[in-house]
Amino acid sequence: MPLLDTRVPAVVLRIDRNPFHHGTLGAVRSLGRAGVEVHVVADTAGSPVHRSRFVHRAHTPPPDASPDAVRAVLQQVAGRIGRPAVLVPMDDASAIAAARTRDGLAASYLLPELPGALAERVADKAELAAVCAATDVPHPLTFIPDSAARAAADVRRLGLPAVAKWSRPWLLPAGGDLRSTVLVRSERQARELYLRTEEAGSRLLLQAYLPPGQDRDWFFHGYADRSGAVRAGGPGRKQSAWPRGAGLTAVGRWTPNPQLRELTERLVGELGYRGVLDLDFRRCGVTGRYHLLDFNPRPGAQFRLFEDGAGVDVVRALHLDLTGRPVPDALPRSGREFVVENYAPLAALRAAPTGRELAWYAPDDRMPGWAMCGLWSRHVSRRLGQRLRATAAGAAGLRRAAAAGPGATSATGPGADPAAGSGTDSAAGSAAVPGVRPSSGPPVPTPGSSPSSLPFLHSPGSGTSGPSGSAGTSGPSGSAVVSASSVSSGTSVTDNEKASSR
Repeated sequence: MPLLDTRVPAVVLRIDRNPFHHGTLGAVRSLGRAGVEVHVVADTAGSPVHRSRFVHRAHTPPPDASPDAVRAVLQQVAGRIGRPAVLVPMDDASAIAAARTRDGLAASYLLPELPGALAERVADKAELAAVCAATDVPHPLTFIPDSAARAAADVRRLGLPAVAKWSRPWLLPAGGDLRSTVLVRSERQARELYLRTEEAGSRLLLQAYLPPGQDRDWFFHGYADRSGAVRAGGPGRKQSAWPRGAGLTAVGRWTPNPQLRELTERLVGELGYRGVLDLDFRRCGVTGRYHLLDFNPRPGAQFRLFEDGAGVDVVRALHLDLTGRPVPDALPRSGREFVVENYAPLAALRAAPTGRELAWYAPDDRMPGWAMCGLWSRHVSRRLGQRLRATAAGAAGLRRAAAAGPGATSATGPGADPAAGSGTDSAAGSAAVPGVRPSSGPPVPTPGSSPSSLPFLHSPGSGTSGPSGSAGTSGPSGSAVVSASSVSSGTSVTDNEKASSR
């Protein structure tokens, strides 16, 4: 008997338009190799994914991430398939939309029984801070400002550099210059970011900075079955990232870590979470504690790292559980590596005696790997051209400003205060996070480590993408603070795959 029930097809759903999302290809291959008919609902134009021999059929994705649009497209796809299918969301927007419309999809799709709006709650970075506080899971000290002046005051208290995040990065406008996460180096930059809140579509968070370093970036992938047991997957260490220091995983290694498993099982138990999860952690270099940075309610891009000795990964575990088959006990393959060739080409060529899987190239499915080489080369050339043109335009602007002489800058120019005219601070300070109880807290000293390894996070003015009883502290003049621990040294910025993939 085959491992999976091949009578039940799968629909891989992705709303984000990134053509180089290797996790989507991983899901297609994982299910297709097991004999499952795989349908892809995603924008595969210009993507290597549609070249895979395991794609049974590609379907046009929803025009946006609204629940109504997603439900309408999925119902059309279900009509073409003609029988119930396992739904596999591959980005936060699709996972949230699927959870919101679960009742309307129940006749056509098999989905985990996820409580209420839990997927949206854990994916929202402001809500996650409150969740961590309630469950005693370490999390960087977090402020949620409610004015530009408050944002400046918050980073002054956190110390520079600080980390700025948009609480719902999947709402960032496509094609814009906002990023889900940015390293803030000045109070002015914090004010400028806050003033773009309406454009970003969600709240701005300011967090203490956890410097990167060797053996500090970790992740845990797992599947919480219908009983709440965490099955399949495991802990992994990010050996290299792209961009270096704070990007997505370029090389990952399956590495035992009982602390991460304990933290994951605690979260799943406290929240009643069900389904696939991908957690990102950074270890504090001072305390050694693992801080949860992201809770992604869907498979991570590198989930294929965790195919165990029984041939099970988190996507196969999802299919097994939803079709009523038992998920085999895990047979860890510690030391196994996962390499994304376009981000780490030299690592892809290196010998890997304990086993390795490449993101794009596979002997039994060669075409996506070859397609990626050509498409990625064109992508890099286009981005390089854009950067060179932007540099030239900036230099021309400086020459014009120098020729104009002193006194030519307007009140809205580079020297102006972006907070001027924005009104006074509210008495309440930063916007409250549900379940966070304001109180007083000591100032946070400036981190001692330089973030020079994060060159892509330096551009001023560019942004990035709870239960009751939560503990909290108050910021300056009443700023709401969310903190699951009392770390007094700098804390964190990390890769956020949904942000880095934009």
